[in-house]
Amino acid sequence: MDRRARTYRGALALLLAGGILMTGCSGQGTTDDSAVDSSTGRGGPAGGRQPSAAPEQPADGAGRAEDGAARESAAPDYLSTFALDVDTASYGYARRTLGDGRLPAADTVRPEEFVNSFRQGYERPKGNGFAVSVDGARSDAADWSLVRVGLATEAASGAGERPPAALTFVVDISGSMSEPGRLDLAKTSLGILADELRDDDSVSLVTFSEEAETRLPMTRLRGNRTKLRDAVEEMEPAESTNVAAGVQQGYEEAVEGHRKGATNRVVLLSDALANTGETEADAILERVGDARKEYGITLFGVGVGSDYGDELMERLTNKGDGNTTYIADEAQARKVFVDQLPAHVELRARDAKAQVAFDRETVQQFELIGYENRKVADDDFRDDGVDGGEVGPGHTVTALYAVRLREGASGHVATATVRWLDPKTRKAHEETGSVETGAIGGGLWDDAGARLQVTAVAAYFADTLRGGGLPGTPELGELATRARKLASSTEDSAVERLATMIEQADRIRSGGGDEPPGGEGELG
Repeated sequence: MDRRARTYRGALALLLAGGILMTGCSGQGTTDDSAVDSSTGRGGPAGGRQPSAAPEQPADGAGRAEDGAARESAAPDYLSTFALDVDTASYGYARRTLGDGRLPAADTVRPEEFVNSFRQGYERPKGNGFAVSVDGARSDAADWSLVRVGLATEAASGAGERPPAALTFVVDISGSMSEPGRLDLAKTSLGILADELRDDDSVSLVTFSEEAETRLPMTRLRGNRTKLRDAVEEMEPAESTNVAAGVQQGYEEAVEGHRKGATNRVVLLSDALANTGETEADAILERVGDARKEYGITLFGVGVGSDYGDELMERLTNKGDGNTTYIADEAQARKVFVDQLPAHVELRARDAKAQVAFDRETVQQFELIGYENRKVADDDFRDDGVDGGEVGPGHTVTALYAVRLREGASGHVATATVRWLDPKTRKAHEETGSVETGAIGGGLWDDAGARLQVTAVAAYFADTLRGGGLPGTPELGELATRARKLASSTEDSAVERLATMIEQADRIRSGGGDEPPGGEGELG
C-alpha cells in the first residue's frame, strides 16, 4: 500500500495530563510516600460534586481520617476524586478570543486550565512522582475559604539526559487552515521544533484534509533535518477537515515507527474544526484505541485559529491520555516547543489521580473549582485499569476548593491522596497529606502570599466568564486592579497579561473594544 496516500485503519492512543493533588499542613503539613501494590486497595465512594453538602458526623466518629491515611468509610459527599490535568488550551484560547474583541463562549472556559497557566513556586521532588503542598485563606464571602492543593514534578533533566523521542506530527492542511495564524503558524512551529530536537530523536509527518497522507515516515533526525524541513515547507492548504483520518493514520505511523525505550507521542496541530468523516471524539477513539495500552503512545494536541474546535480537541486528549495547549503566535510557539519541550515529551507519572476526603466534623460544604470533565468514580481511585492523567517534568498542577467550615470549627479539614504509576515500571505509588483549619485562616487579600492571590484571581476570572456564582468572586474591575498590583509585586509578565485580559473582558461587557493581550501564561 502506498505510504504517501493510504488512509489509516489502525490504532490510536491518546494522552492526558492533568490534575491535582493534595497534601496537608497546619502550617507545614505531613506527607507519606510509599510504593503500593497496584492490585490491592479500593478508593472510597464518589467524587466531590460542586458544591457538596455534608451530613452530620455520626456519634462514634466513624470515617475520620487518621495518621494521614485516606478514609475508607466516608460518606459520598465528603470525597472528591479526579484525574490530574495539565492542559492550558482553554486559557490560551480565551486570551486569543478576548484579543479579537469577543468574550469566549462559556463552555470553552475551564477554570483549572486558567489556574494551571501560572507559576506557583511549589517545592519539587527528587525523581519521578510528586511533591505536594496545600495552603489557603478566607475569601470575602462569609464562612467560605479557598483551599489550594497542588503538585509539582521534578524539573526536566538536561537535553542530553532525557530518553530519545519518537514523534509523529499530524498536521491539519484543510481549507480553514489557510487563514493567517493557522497553517503558517504550524509550519513555523515545526521549524522551531526541528532545531530543538536531538540527532537521536525520530520524527514522522502526516497531513490531512479530506484524506490523510504520510509525508515522511519515521526518520532519525541525524543527517535528515533538511528532509523534515522540506516536507514541512511543501504543506499547502487543501480541502475539508477529516480529523479522524489524520489521527488514525498518525497512530499507524507511530505504531510502525515505535521505538522501545523512547518517548512515543503523536502531536496533532489543528484548528479541530472537523467536517468530514467521523467528527465525534468517541467514534474516532473507538477505532484506534489499542495503541495507547499496547505501545504506550500518547497524544499532545496543539490548537490554532480564531475559530477553534475546543471541545473536540479536549475530548480527544482527555479520553486518549493526552494534553492540550493553544498557540496564537510565534512567541507562544517558541514557549511551547522550546521552553516547555521536555514537559511535552517526557513523562514523570502515568494515570495519576487524586482523592480528597473532607472531615465532616469541620466541613459543612465544599466546591471543587473546575475539573468537571476529569471526575473519577471514588471506587475507581485505586483501580489502575481506570485512566488517570499523565504528567511531565517541570509541571505544576493546582486545584482550588471553595470550602465552607462549620461554625467554630477547629482542627482537621481534609486528607488528600495522590496515586500514580511509575512511567517505566508501572508500579503504583501514593502520596498523602492533611490540612488543618489553622492553615486556611488568614485573609486572602491581606495575609495570603502573592502566588495564592494570582491563583484566586485566575479562578475567579474564569468563573465569571462562564457565568458561575463562586462565593467571594469580586467584580471584574476589582479583579483587574488586584491583578495589576500582583503583576507589579511579582514582576511577572504573565500576571500582567492576565490583568489585561480581565480589563478587556470588562470593556467588552460594557460595549467597548480592546487590543490583543500578548503572550501566554507560564508553565509551572
